Amino acid sequence: MAHDDPTAEVTEVLQAFIRNACVNDGTADSGEEVRSADLVTNYLEGTGLDLEYYEPHAGRRSVLAKIEGSDPNAPGLMLMGHTDVVPVNADTWSRDPFGGELEDGVVWGRGAVDMLNLTASMLVAFRRLADSGFRPKGTLSYLAVADEEASGTYGAEWLLDHELDAVRTENVITESGGFQMGSRGGIRLPVMVEEKGAMWSKLTVKGTPGHGSQPHRTDNAVLKAAQIVQRIGTYRPPARVSETWRRFVEGMQLPEELADPTKLDAVIDGLPIGASRLFHSCTHNTMSPNVAHGGTKVNMIPDRATVSVDIRTLPGVGVADVVAMLADACGDLWDEVEYEVRDDVATASPIDTPLWDAMGRVTGRLCEGSALVPMMMVGGTDNRYFRRAGAVGYGFGLFSKRIGFSDYARMFHGHDEHVDQESLDLSTQLWLALAEDLLCAVVVLGGVHPEPLVVCVVLSCAMTLRNRRLSSAW
Repeated sequence: MAHDDPTAEVTEVLQAFIRNACVNDGTADSGEEVRSADLVTNYLEGTGLDLEYYEPHAGRRSVLAKIEGSDPNAPGLMLMGHTDVVPVNADTWSRDPFGGELEDGVVWGRGAVDMLNLTASMLVAFRRLADSGFRPKGTLSYLAVADEEASGTYGAEWLLDHELDAVRTENVITESGGFQMGSRGGIRLPVMVEEKGAMWSKLTVKGTPGHGSQPHRTDNAVLKAAQIVQRIGTYRPPARVSETWRRFVEGMQLPEELADPTKLDAVIDGLPIGASRLFHSCTHNTMSPNVAHGGTKVNMIPDRATVSVDIRTLPGVGVADVVAMLADACGDLWDEVEYEVRDDVATASPIDTPLWDAMGRVTGRLCEGSALVPMMMVGGTDNRYFRRAGAVGYGFGLFSKRIGFSDYARMFHGHDEHVDQESLDLSTQLWLALAEDLLCAVVVLGGVHPEPLVVCVVLSCAMTLRNRRLSSAW
């Protein structure tokens, strides 16, 4: 699989990940990420690196590789990609979702966007650094993790709970971000520096059973659940402007009204649907009643019904705040509700960090005229577990102009996922350059430790990356 051309190499690795079809449907026995853990093992064979494996449930395997730093006190960097993907409805795809087809410079398949493109480019960059004799001051880690698509129960969450010493690091990069966004000031590259809490809630209401032929004046739990669904679905928490959102508005040179909580709702409602939904989610706590269950027989009035609500919260919002919102939304029905609220609060990382500065320097060379902007991830990633363990966690990659925000958002968990080879190339270049910049690398030549060298010079020679953007960027 090795090539002088890193673009060809990362393409083949991505295709192999896609074809492994590690579909995670949320059940314990799905995923089978062991297939992609074996792929990582085989790809890194011959590097001399010791790999660590973690398999809390049969088939749900994560694999960790490290290039140890020379200075135990120097901060490290972890490149983390998940290997599982969400299910597909093959009838909605124009191509085989697990075929990994390459056509006109584009790779098609489930996970091409979320996030096997990054998992593959991180792996290729990591292998090339290992082969080059890369000796960082801080440890460089590569983690191919299972079960991200089901909240990390057998992946990142488990690792942080049970193997903290093994995976502990100061800096982590995973999905998503890095798609090019135009602004009046030039190209802007969003970095996901925080993500909303997933305070999923289950509401239960009770009624009185009876015969379905006599519904008059009965206490039907499904009817009460239906009212609760309607009330929660139409509930509108007030706008909240965080510092991250304010910096995003300023960085994108968007209208100032979008940073004014008294005016932004009116502006958001007038935007195209994609931007409207995203901007609303970035500035509001949201509640979406998505699952309802009630009744057992068509001729029996149900005495119990449940409603599951996807609640996404902004930083600083806790369980008590969520309960208060639910009570406000349900009104006079709240006294009849029993509730469970998942305590999974929002997480955030600062931007005044060495990692942010290094990313800015590297992307400024790889994407001329660009600048980073902080942004909120309205979904969830494994970054939240590492942030809670004290790491700086960012969501980032680097995409070409062919994968704009609207395309990225549409394909995320959607059909016909694809990514172009230029994006794969850019991300591979990104990880190579970032590791050198952040970790202050020196290269070991013939067993002699010379004065610190810019590792890219050696890499560009060793890997014969002639006439590629990687060489010119460095």
